[in-house]
Amino acid sequence: MSDWIDVSVPIHADMPVWPGNPGVEVERTEAIACGAVANVSRLYLGVHTGTHMDAPVHFLEGTPAMDAMPLDATLGLARVVEVEDPVAIRAEAVRELDPQPGERLLFKTRNSSRDWAREPFDEGFVYIDRHAAALLAEAGVRTVGVDYLSVGGFHADGVETHHALLKAGIWIIEGLDLSAVSAGRWELACLPLKLVGADGAPARAALRRWPGTA
Repeated sequence: MSDWIDVSVPIHADMPVWPGNPGVEVERTEAIACGAVANVSRLYLGVHTGTHMDAPVHFLEGTPAMDAMPLDATLGLARVVEVEDPVAIRAEAVRELDPQPGERLLFKTRNSSRDWAREPFDEGFVYIDRHAAALLAEAGVRTVGVDYLSVGGFHADGVETHHALLKAGIWIIEGLDLSAVSAGRWELACLPLKLVGADGAPARAALRRWPGTA
């Protein structure tokens, strides 16, 4: 049995997307049942659908796009941390974590307590506030992951949090399903589609216990 845990959400037609983004459509364009030699499908979705990554150009014009992401940003040791604040990940919580330069941090919040990928969009999801984002940028963190569709909030700090992280060169993973993992050291494998010039890309992400940890 594989010791990898899939932390991606399933892509399906009824899943929530950020308001204004395109929904998911999967269409079978050729079918064996209808006489074709193979089943062939067409997929239509926004690049910020489900488990996905943000490139700097998502918010900062003239900066790197998704195809420029170095693989070591999302392959290797990551630390999953749990934050109990029901509203936001705040500066105080980040200070307690003592983030280190080059670290990959994945934030598990109350978002992970429900099957949000099969529910309507929730404007009240837990997000990283602008002050916490500034501390992560100051610390030189390499990668930040969250368990909902945005690092910034819907009603607050949406732009500010993205700017703070992306200006610092931090790569962002959004839409993780961390319900089956606990806080600690994990090996992360997260690979977004290599979309040339794109501001984001869907990704498949998995975690397994870092060697030597329980």
